[in-house]
Amino acid sequence: MSINVTEELNKIQGKIKNGGLTAKDRSAIPPMEMPARDPVKRARQMDEVALGYSAEQAIVEANRCLQCAKPFCMDGCPVNIDIPGFIKEIANGEFKAAVDIIKKTSLLPAICGRVCPQEKQCQGKCTVGKVWKSPEKAVSIGRLERFVADWERENGKVTPPTVAAKTGKKVAIIGAGPAGLTVAADCARAGHEVTVFEAFHKAGGVMMYGIPEFRLPKAIVQEEISNLEKIGVKFEMNFLVGRTNTLQQILDEKGFDAAFVGTGAGLPKFLNIPGENLIGVFSANEYLTRANLMKGYDKENAATPIYDAKHVVVCGAGNVAMDAARMAFRLGAEKVDIVYRRTRAEMPARLEEIAHAEEEGVNFRFLENPIEVLGNEEGKVCGVRCLSYELGEPDASGRRSPVAIPGSEHDVECDAMIVALGNGSNPLLVATTPGLNADNKGHITVDEKQATSHAKVWAGGDIVLGAATVILAMGEGRKAAAAINEYLAK
Repeated sequence: MSINVTEELNKIQGKIKNGGLTAKDRSAIPPMEMPARDPVKRARQMDEVALGYSAEQAIVEANRCLQCAKPFCMDGCPVNIDIPGFIKEIANGEFKAAVDIIKKTSLLPAICGRVCPQEKQCQGKCTVGKVWKSPEKAVSIGRLERFVADWERENGKVTPPTVAAKTGKKVAIIGAGPAGLTVAADCARAGHEVTVFEAFHKAGGVMMYGIPEFRLPKAIVQEEISNLEKIGVKFEMNFLVGRTNTLQQILDEKGFDAAFVGTGAGLPKFLNIPGENLIGVFSANEYLTRANLMKGYDKENAATPIYDAKHVVVCGAGNVAMDAARMAFRLGAEKVDIVYRRTRAEMPARLEEIAHAEEEGVNFRFLENPIEVLGNEEGKVCGVRCLSYELGEPDASGRRSPVAIPGSEHDVECDAMIVALGNGSNPLLVATTPGLNADNKGHITVDEKQATSHAKVWAGGDIVLGAATVILAMGEGRKAAAAINEYLAK
């Protein structure tokens, strides 16, 4: 049933005039749906799918917030945004005041509002969702965050953060992803001279090379980077630490007083099954980097080679798998299957991303997993041999473990396979930095303040956590920046 937003807003304003909204009134306001492009058309377009709230929708949605005395939502936010505070300002129509509250702890609201897994973090703890007995009906914190960030940008209201007096201290940031950019912002605001060293030709990390344009427009990421440049952050691109210079050389020869390592997790994992070296098998990393950072989708203007496939099988069920599957349609595929060895209930991807993929025509093959990639006489993929599974007891993560069904082998025809099973850490930086400790998975080990075993070096994000999320990387970046600023103030 569609909701008349103007009617709902009039009801809210009427009740406010007559003594205010009670908790019961707020709990009765229906959730605002996010406008989106038509699924049939958008599956072949790179334009952003979710269109964002109108001002009316944002005000109505914000008035659903109960302004709890104990805001459990904040417990779920890795960067501790004052969620009730900014939502209250939106409810009152004070959009600039709302975004200014967010920016006290997060300088990337337009990005986080689009890609963070709010349903597993802030919204997962929202009291309103519990009142409705449905997590999906919690206050749409992420959508409200996106709304005010977009409103600020579109109305020319962006104000740079206040920067302290110059300290004369220099901070090196290794990696221009969400963790590195967060540290760069907080250290620059403290008055330090900050330089970001990035291996790619563009800053942004996974926000540029991994997350597709239709989910996160690159112009938004670039604007956030430009805002950092305005407060004095410098970027050195095409600079691979461990090859161009070692980390120790950066500290010693370039005169930096502290360094933060935020190189992410960019080493793709594979299935290690027969046929995985056939032509037409890709890691999701390569597939998405070609399409996003190298603009492979723009065939008229970009020279990036893109493998032409009509039936694509994607192995995995996280957000990256959804991105790869949806991108395959936009690159010309006629059929896309996602193969996953558990069921829908165990899928780690965001509910919204799963729904968008399904709306666009992605087919889900549950309780199946590849055991061999099949090739033709030209060495190209012509199919995937799978086993069927059933679910057993829960594993350490709480998800039920898949158990193979003997004799259930069957073939799925396709002409390309994308492996989206997560990423490991690139060993280069650790291998070229004596005294920098890592665990057996290559993750840099840190203490509670993100300090590493190496003097003057802190680390955070996926290089510490393994493949995680933008907001978790930012949370680690904020902790590291606070520790670096404390260290440099001594």
